[in-house]
Amino acid sequence: MAPSDGIKVIAKAAAILRVCTENNDGFSLSDIAKRINMPRSTVQRIVNALVAEGLLQTTGAARSIKLGPQIHALSEAHRVDVIELAHPFLKLLSERTGETVDLAKLKGDHMIFVDQVVGSHRLRAISSVGEIFPIHNTANGKAALALLSDDEISVLIRNLKLPYLEHQIKQIQNSGIALDAEEHSAGISAIGTAFKVATGEIYAISIPMPAIRFKEQSSQFAPQLLATRDAIVLACSGKA
Repeated sequence: MAPSDGIKVIAKAAAILRVCTENNDGFSLSDIAKRINMPRSTVQRIVNALVAEGLLQTTGAARSIKLGPQIHALSEAHRVDVIELAHPFLKLLSERTGETVDLAKLKGDHMIFVDQVVGSHRLRAISSVGEIFPIHNTANGKAALALLSDDEISVLIRNLKLPYLEHQIKQIQNSGIALDAEEHSAGISAIGTAFKVATGEIYAISIPMPAIRFKEQSSQFAPQLLATRDAIVLACSGKA
């Protein structure tokens, strides 16, 4: 095999692996072939090789193809504990603002709350860790959405049937700040920003608060929120 042929095979294998990251339940050979516009026979040969190395696995009666144990092992070996690293910065931001500060992770078309520091105000916004929130009408969701590729954004906006989001996303991409003015929950508004770690995962920090404080406070909190985001990104990179 010529060196250029080897590079092409690696590129094809990488394309197959990328497709398999899109669905935890796996895909059929035909689905993968269609998604990357590759002959089914070629996909079959490469998949067989990747399964033999533990990078892919087949499961269920339908023999769905999904990421294998070796991929997960490689991923975990280089994974930083974002939640642990971010928590001190969330706590500091909460102390400075008096408001609740949340950390959420993008998962498909929704956000999962993974950490929270409760604010000191008697009237405050509180959610539960593990709670799921939509991406289209929350500050953390829209901030995370703005970090996706243009194609991914277009697909999500089309699937959600919310064309008005395009303008908002462009504004968020320019400022780094997303707002939720009682869009998700009546009486609660929020300001958020998002960041991506080395693994490609997207997290968002948000400050939810009663709407009566939002108009006055949100613009004041924006610089602190962005500074917190930058500090967490630096800590996750190991350069802090």
